[in-house]
Amino acid sequence: MRFCKLTALAGALLASHAALAADAASLGTTLTPLGGERAGNADGSIPAWTEGSALEPGWSYGKPRADYFKHKGDKPLFTIDAANVDKYAGKLTEGQVAVIKGFKNYKLEVYPSRRYCSAPDFVQANTKANVGMAKIGADGWSLAEATVPGIPFPLPQSGIEVLWNAKMKYAGVALDMKALWVMLSPRSGGSDWIEAGSTQTYYYPWGKKGSNKLSELPPVEYHTYFNYTSPTALAGQALVITSYLNKTSDTFYYFPGQRRVRRMPSYSYDAPQVGFENQYTLDEPRVFNGTPDRFDWKLVGKKEMFIGYGSFGMYDPAADRRKVVTPDGVDPKATRYELHRVWVVEATAKDGVRHVAPKRRFYFDEDSWALMGAEDYDAQGKLWKVRESFLIPVAETGACDNPAFVQYDLVSGRVLFDQAGMGAGKDMVWAVEADDPKYKDAFYTPDNLRAISDR
Repeated sequence: MRFCKLTALAGALLASHAALAADAASLGTTLTPLGGERAGNADGSIPAWTEGSALEPGWSYGKPRADYFKHKGDKPLFTIDAANVDKYAGKLTEGQVAVIKGFKNYKLEVYPSRRYCSAPDFVQANTKANVGMAKIGADGWSLAEATVPGIPFPLPQSGIEVLWNAKMKYAGVALDMKALWVMLSPRSGGSDWIEAGSTQTYYYPWGKKGSNKLSELPPVEYHTYFNYTSPTALAGQALVITSYLNKTSDTFYYFPGQRRVRRMPSYSYDAPQVGFENQYTLDEPRVFNGTPDRFDWKLVGKKEMFIGYGSFGMYDPAADRRKVVTPDGVDPKATRYELHRVWVVEATAKDGVRHVAPKRRFYFDEDSWALMGAEDYDAQGKLWKVRESFLIPVAETGACDNPAFVQYDLVSGRVLFDQAGMGAGKDMVWAVEADDPKYKDAFYTPDNLRAISDR
């Protein structure tokens, strides 16, 4: 990836955004309501942003989401594969190029770019109120203040501000995955997949409709409950995690063989997740997960990049998951790539801090603030893991979200998929009202975990 032009662009963009930092009026005029550049690019391959839903009316839970996508009739413009990847390398990341060359089924079907990601009116108003009001803590990494739900830093001045924009983008009060499969492809030369069936719920206490100061709420990014339903070796194991805005997460794990809940103080950061042969760490879900305090976050600038936009196939509960996620990469029929502008942020492990991936690079969609891709480098500075997520417009929230992600390990050659109901038989739910016990703080306690697990 060439950074000479990117560095110059970064300086110009940072200067222009510094000039706008006190001007909330730019949101909804020269910028989108959430802070993206409203204008398209010079050659028109990225169009101007337009207000309005990308979904046809009439969808209700249980109906195929893709059927209501206004742009479902679009045809691919071209395909990027190993034969022509060098031609398009300027619009790809180093990681994407490496995966295209290393996994034979991995191809990018590139469609016309569509810009539609926004949020409800109250989120837009809160985002505007955050200009000059939202604050990073004195520690340099925690989120100390913001008006929520809303984007804290629509005119970002640092990498950590961009990261918090992604973490705090509006997704309702909860994301309820009623069924999902975590899939890890076989070892080299083997044929045995690791596949774990589960349920998972994310609860965002700050996501309720209206307007609140974050400092007047508990300092929680999210609560999550996770329960394995298969295979036998994992079935019944469950956990609750509270991810905080200003300190390391709390994790409580239920072990059915012992019929007890244990606090897991070290089950965070780059600790390997139980049952996945050291291929999946706690901070890899959703491209990046958890507390950001072990890294310095540098805002590099923007670039134009092909990312997974409108990829409803990665959320289809009726899909054959083994045909979508294969040892040779994701079936391109399940994805849709478009050219968009992304913010580029580099994360480097702080002095004296150990991490299995001491350098990382992240890519954030300018319109939704969704974290769309990442590259991890090992201790020797070699490219190691590549992650990408898949964004869709969400009917329930009126915003865009991207929980589904795939990780490619360039060393082991293995592929991992998680965080969506693709192939699981039940669709996901984005809830906007707190009308379920799982959408309450009291659900995410060790006592409740023990009670619901012992039933």
